[in-house]
Amino acid sequence: MIKNRFTFTPRRPILYQFLLLIFVLQSFNSQAQYNMITPPNLQKGDTVAILATARKNTDDNLKPAIALLKSWGLEVVIGSTIGLDNNQLAGTDEQRAADFQQQLDNPNIKAIWCVKGGYGTVRIIDLLDFTAFKENPKWIVGFSDVTVLHNHLNTMGYKSIHGIMPITAPRATPQAIETLRIALFGEKLSYEIDPFLMNRPGKATGELVGGNLSILYSLFGSPSAIDCSDKILFIEDLDEYLYHIDRMMMNLRRNGCLESIKGIVVGSMTKMKDNDIPWGKNAMEIIEDVTKKYNIPIMYNFPAGHIQDNRALILGNNVTINVNDKSSTLVFE
Repeated sequence: MIKNRFTFTPRRPILYQFLLLIFVLQSFNSQAQYNMITPPNLQKGDTVAILATARKNTDDNLKPAIALLKSWGLEVVIGSTIGLDNNQLAGTDEQRAADFQQQLDNPNIKAIWCVKGGYGTVRIIDLLDFTAFKENPKWIVGFSDVTVLHNHLNTMGYKSIHGIMPITAPRATPQAIETLRIALFGEKLSYEIDPFLMNRPGKATGELVGGNLSILYSLFGSPSAIDCSDKILFIEDLDEYLYHIDRMMMNLRRNGCLESIKGIVVGSMTKMKDNDIPWGKNAMEIIEDVTKKYNIPIMYNFPAGHIQDNRALILGNNVTINVNDKSSTLVFE
């Protein structure tokens, strides 16, 4: 009897190895997407551009901000939008976009410091080309309406700085000013704040995202909307009706953002307004009410937003928050 000289090797192990390879590659690519890019830290001699993306502003009130940057050993370029007047805005959309584009494309500009907020940045975001920025990333700094840029950069995979702006620098606290310097120059940034009665205890680690609540709300459904999954969400706001805060928080809940986050940091809720018939809750109580079903730590009364003590936050950076009855900490990795 002639024995079969050929042996049969099952193909299943090869298929498993192939599928395993695909899984590993997908996991690697997915992980790579969450490795946010950090623009180079500033060094003495670097140049910072001051410009307007939204509301108009003259150069008469920029002397304190310019002096501050020079005290840090930095050079200053004033953008062409400073001084332009188009009703509320600092020039036309095309003029504001062109100024921002020029500073994005200039490799000698190491940071762009937006002069003020208001409204208007969303009108130029789709006019901008970030190709050169990707070759030479730089820090984009500001808060309020600048949240449009923070969120858009986050979707692209880049960190940015939520902090004081040139027009708020003269009345900012020393702590707010110093934390901006620390963030720009790449020094260790961490916070410990006093306990707050409404805090929800717990500990969580994740990427810090967010900014002005009204702007976050307005960007959902657009290409600039952040992904909330496994993130630490920072929110603050100014001059809103209380029922608007409830509407926006309900939107965050209904679009799945609150379902997927790891924690919340609530900054200042400044100059809130109410109707003749009261809403019945203040802004923080509204946030507490909408988020009560989620088992996540929440840190209230964090010193950031439309207040003098507007501490710098590196959005896109991994942070660990630890909320307990003795203190609350926020530590940047």
